[in-house]
Amino acid sequence: MILLDGKATAQSIRTELKAEVAQLTPKHGRAPGLAVILVGEDPASQVYVRNKERACAEVGVNSFPHRLPASTTQQELEALIDQLNADAAVDGILLQLPVPKGLDSRRCLERIRPDKDVDGFHPENMGRLAQGLPGFAPCTPAGVMELLQRYDLSPQGKKAVVVGRSNIVGRPLSIMLSQPGRFGDATVTLCHSRTPDLAEQCRQADFLFAAIGRPKFITCDMVKKGAVVVDVGINRVDDCLMGDCDYECIIGTASAMTPVPGGIGPMTIAMLMKNSVQAYKTHVGAA
Repeated sequence: MILLDGKATAQSIRTELKAEVAQLTPKHGRAPGLAVILVGEDPASQVYVRNKERACAEVGVNSFPHRLPASTTQQELEALIDQLNADAAVDGILLQLPVPKGLDSRRCLERIRPDKDVDGFHPENMGRLAQGLPGFAPCTPAGVMELLQRYDLSPQGKKAVVVGRSNIVGRPLSIMLSQPGRFGDATVTLCHSRTPDLAEQCRQADFLFAAIGRPKFITCDMVKKGAVVVDVGINRVDDCLMGDCDYECIIGTASAMTPVPGGIGPMTIAMLMKNSVQAYKTHVGAA
């Protein structure tokens, strides 16, 4: 079985971006800039934000952190987004989700300028993705597709099953897999909690993507022999991190599989860096 090492692959991507940023920064008089907004004290979000800030430092992206109290109002949060939209030093804006209760994350995400929406959540970018047009793709599914490319695992002409239909992962991933090209052209089934006989759908998959948010939900009897299995889930259970797949059970059946942790998580942050550098290149005229 091939271990799809997202940690090592993400490191390679950051190294490539670091070299590109080092070349572009003196030429354009400034480094890329990423503003990260964290509202409240959610422990998991704090860890994610620290990891993103470390990645910025490694690649050479200026990080502009904005840590706001949970008491922040909708008006105050939107005012900050407007300020960052107008700031020429900021190429990308990331609002860490989830936000505290009482705040409307959808309104905030829609307020971010599409050309600064490096998370790829703005309706304009989602629409461009659906139509196969240039734009920012959500970082997690983009990380999945990048990992397949780096390991030369083509889903072209294969049956792909995506378990989970969120706008952050499942829906955009299903679109990417179906788009024309060597790392698209799959026949995609998008499954969810109401899919009849979900296990049978999974067993038909040459490429199985788990993004449902339930620990060890995918078991070895749901996996076709020789399938490529990508586990997007990350669940904390008794102070341990585990994916949506029963890894120890499935590794004897799959031909390739991502671990958790060390699979798609690092790839997500790497693609955030890639989107941020792309936004910068567009803004300075280097794209």
